Amino acid sequence: MSDASAKTPAAAPQSFAALRHPGYRAYFLGTALAMTADSIEHVISYWMMFQKFHSPTLGGFAVLSHWLPFLLFSVYSGALADRFDPRRIIQLGMGCFTTASLAWFYFFLTDTLQMWQAETILVIHGFAGVLWGPASQLLIHDIVGPAHLQSAVRLNATSRYLGLLMGPAIGGAILLALGPVYGILLNATIYLPLVFWLWKAPYGPRFRAGHAAPRVAMRGLADILATIRTVAGSPVLLAVTLLVGCASLLVGNAYQAQMPEFARDLGHGNAGFSYTMMLGADAAGAFIAGIILESGGFLEPRARTAVLLVMAWCCAVGGFAVAPYYPLALAFLFTAGFLELSFNAMAQTLVQLNAPAAVRGRVIGLYNMSAMGLRAFSGVTVGLGGSFIGIHWSLALSAAALLLITVSLSSITGRRPVVVRER
Repeated sequence: MSDASAKTPAAAPQSFAALRHPGYRAYFLGTALAMTADSIEHVISYWMMFQKFHSPTLGGFAVLSHWLPFLLFSVYSGALADRFDPRRIIQLGMGCFTTASLAWFYFFLTDTLQMWQAETILVIHGFAGVLWGPASQLLIHDIVGPAHLQSAVRLNATSRYLGLLMGPAIGGAILLALGPVYGILLNATIYLPLVFWLWKAPYGPRFRAGHAAPRVAMRGLADILATIRTVAGSPVLLAVTLLVGCASLLVGNAYQAQMPEFARDLGHGNAGFSYTMMLGADAAGAFIAGIILESGGFLEPRARTAVLLVMAWCCAVGGFAVAPYYPLALAFLFTAGFLELSFNAMAQTLVQLNAPAAVRGRVIGLYNMSAMGLRAFSGVTVGLGGSFIGIHWSLALSAAALLLITVSLSSITGRRPVVVRER
């Protein structure tokens, strides 16, 4: 077995390599704006739902509606990206985001929002992310090619965390300056630059050099089974897909929902300020990781390196769980954010480079199902477990369990690939 790095010509690492492509610079900017708009919408809509309904159940539904579509429909979204122009699939996703913002605008303006309407809008918003994911990965592959793919994936992930850092601040400022009604209307327009650029962007199936990969027909459930066979036949694909799936299921981002309690238990000043600082430390670590790794072109994509990064992430998360002092907890969170971006970007790159061209979207969809969809259940291991033994121990034990599983998965990367033929 050889890692994906053997598939591409050796070249000296370049800083911010993907940004050397004019097309990627435009896509990166549009994506960063869209991710920021996504975060701003959460700030405004969650605030308004809380003010109107004061419903913990609706808050829980917001989490499920965000992650369950990834679990149920990611492979189908990947199949759409394989079958059709990924630019149009992304535009469809942006259309769902815009529709959600405009729907919030209408119901906020008329003050007629009901629980079922809020739930419907949340579902539309969840499907927007599912449509965007695989198609976006296919498009950046077209824009930058294999040699600069990891740079593009890392920069995309960095823009996501930049949105997480800036979105709440910008959303809060818009909420104060314009109010929720016109603030959410303004937010709908932030998706438009990416939509307009995609309209004529010279990328996608019609612009690919060489012989086009054959289009595989969409076959419903058979697509999922065939994609699983494809992934099982490649040690690298199998290892990273299982790796991110276990990480999402056992830990995911469930500890972020428990941050207020961690802040209170650490007893450092005002709990609200401590909570904000903790979330900021995690996101800042990821953002700094993107900048540092890209500035030197560090960490070539290798499955064994991804495994080691997850092991280190487990240690950082476990360290945060048992940290007795607030500054130490912040340091562990910053480290966890740094490592999370590092291994997630590397895993996405390995999936893209090792996936067969004809079903690349489906393989990415299965990866997203594992990496994103299983987060819907991470609250069981951390949150529900915390109700019995306390969140500190539940998070620490979840991280320890993931560490043990990761050690066992490291043996998969040494296997030889199995040829899986399409039926």
